[in-house]
Amino acid sequence: MSEIVTNADQTIVKPGEDVVASMAEAFKGELLSAVNSSQGNLVIDLEGVSMVDSVGIGVIIAAHNSLSQANRQLKVVNVAQDILGLFSTMRLNRRFTVEAAQ
Repeated sequence: MSEIVTNADQTIVKPGEDVVASMAEAFKGELLSAVNSSQGNLVIDLEGVSMVDSVGIGVIIAAHNSLSQANRQLKVVNVAQDILGLFSTMRLNRRFTVEAAQ
């Protein structure tokens, strides 16, 4: 279960675990709920996440596409170096904001 924090202009979703096939369906539901129940932009905070597989990337892209249709933006923050490399290789950092972990 992700931690979800909503304020005036954005909703922050922290999965707190690896975004992989075994949890992707539940995470997709949480993101969809966050997108539908808020008005601002969506931030996915990957702090503590060490792995994102192809199914997880699909869930993140689906969230981006839903937000994009509503003229809203997605930002993925606290991204581990390995995951950052994957996002860059797939050029996802050109579709939405991706910020490395500090």
